[in-house]
Amino acid sequence: MARSKARVPVGPVLALGVLVAVSGCGSGGAQGGAAESGAPRPARSSAPPSPVSAPGLTEAQAHAALITEQDLGEPWSPTKGAATWRDGMLKATVEQQDCRRLMDALYTEEFFGPDVRPRAVTGLDDDWDGAQIRYQILAPPPQDVDRTLEWLASLPSKCAEFTAVTATGARQHVWVSAFDELPEAGDARQGLRIVLTAPGGEDGEDGEESALTVDLVAVRVGEDALVFTNGGLGEVPAEATWATADIGARRLEEVRKQGRAQV
Repeated sequence: MARSKARVPVGPVLALGVLVAVSGCGSGGAQGGAAESGAPRPARSSAPPSPVSAPGLTEAQAHAALITEQDLGEPWSPTKGAATWRDGMLKATVEQQDCRRLMDALYTEEFFGPDVRPRAVTGLDDDWDGAQIRYQILAPPPQDVDRTLEWLASLPSKCAEFTAVTATGARQHVWVSAFDELPEAGDARQGLRIVLTAPGGEDGEDGEESALTVDLVAVRVGEDALVFTNGGLGEVPAEATWATADIGARRLEEVRKQGRAQV
């Protein structure tokens, strides 16, 4: 893990210093360190949404709010397509309802339901370890976002450990824990780390056990939201997830301010 600490350059994060100065005292709290207890953790929010509706983001603004490979630096590059482990390990059946909903959302990327379509989407690939970030900007009603954040916060206790069966019949063990290393960005946020292990590789055949790690983070920023996964069969550094949440939330916040200023 020593090498991973140098993977996300400081420069791209410092480049957002102006945004930090504007919003460094923003509402919301960082995820605490008591998640090991397994108790549900409510989504953090220190202030309700503003009663004055902000103008919706245009398509150009939504795309401007996306993160890029320049933000994270080496080894990230534009994605070359969905990773093979998505079909091999995330497409699976689960008995327990909440755990099944989690697996379905990870596979379909419909974290706020099938009727909420993303305003803008991007993907980045880690050229060193094969991790992949899948990133969306959305505009569901703020109360729906908060309900989803509360649901995510309940999963480390509801779905701490369960079994998922792939399309090939392979039985995977799945562990869900809170991702506590999130920045104080946006109005409310929640993160999970999901680890799946499959005997004999992701297709269930004989061989070494495969371990897939997926970080899932959702952040509400005013009347918009961002959600992303950072996952891979190799190393998935926590600092890359932290930087993606921090840069993404502050960029979305700035784009929203620019949009209001133009009205």
